[in-house]
Amino acid sequence: MRPRTLPLAIASIVMGSALAVAWQPFRWSVALLAVVTAVLLQILSNLANDFGDSQHGADSIRREGPSRAVQIGAISPNSMLVAMGVTALLAALSGLLLLWFAFGSEGRAYTILFVFLGALAILAAVAYTAGVRPYGYAGLGDLAVLIFFGWVAVLGTYFLNTQRLDWLIVLPATSAGLLAVAVLNVNNIRDLRSDHLAGKHTIPVRVGPHAARIYHWLLLAGAVLVTLAYVAIHFSSWWQLLFLLAVPLLLRNGALVWRTDSPLELNPLLKQLSLSTLLFVLLFSVGQIL
Repeated sequence: MRPRTLPLAIASIVMGSALAVAWQPFRWSVALLAVVTAVLLQILSNLANDFGDSQHGADSIRREGPSRAVQIGAISPNSMLVAMGVTALLAALSGLLLLWFAFGSEGRAYTILFVFLGALAILAAVAYTAGVRPYGYAGLGDLAVLIFFGWVAVLGTYFLNTQRLDWLIVLPATSAGLLAVAVLNVNNIRDLRSDHLAGKHTIPVRVGPHAARIYHWLLLAGAVLVTLAYVAIHFSSWWQLLFLLAVPLLLRNGALVWRTDSPLELNPLLKQLSLSTLLFVLLFSVGQIL
């Protein structure tokens, strides 16, 4: 289930919820069910990734990252498929319950729209590395992460609470998405050699290790800049700059990724960036509420 990836799913919901608190209305039932649904979708993606990469060859004896369950035979492919099915069902049920609390029996049009988005999210979680033509092998994983961890998760959570949209919220939503993409980028830099051999054309495989590290800096810088832009537009208190306290952690991550060549030494940087992203979002959220 890869628990170290779950803070990313939680961070996006926290950001959308905090913006709903700031602009009202906000409902705890909606926020908590959104967290449960997002975590289940992330777990589904992780299980599907474990299954898909073992089938397509990215998880093999040449892999330099942590061992995967199907790869080492700890879980059979059929058992993993069952786990994926159960997790997808739980995510769907949680999502439907979330929509009931958000819209009730009257918001049918909104419910239909979000059922469609939820189905897309489940499909995206599975099709990233599983299936006949997984889009992660075509280098489209970064775009999918930006869309679902950023725009869909943050804007969706905000809308589920307020039932309205402020398009300026695309800015902080983009920052959450860019930081999630940065976590994926560290993962892909680590796995560059095994992905190349397996025909998995991630962005680091396509552009090479040096350009992938420049790309990493651009992702981190972009996340900070779009957040600053949102705060500047909606500035009302110096508390809104509280998220800047997390920037040194992002800078440290960028510097370490830049000079680290060993795949094994990149592993801790995944967890560090995931937790730094959660801290960045929490500080931003507190600043918005205060």
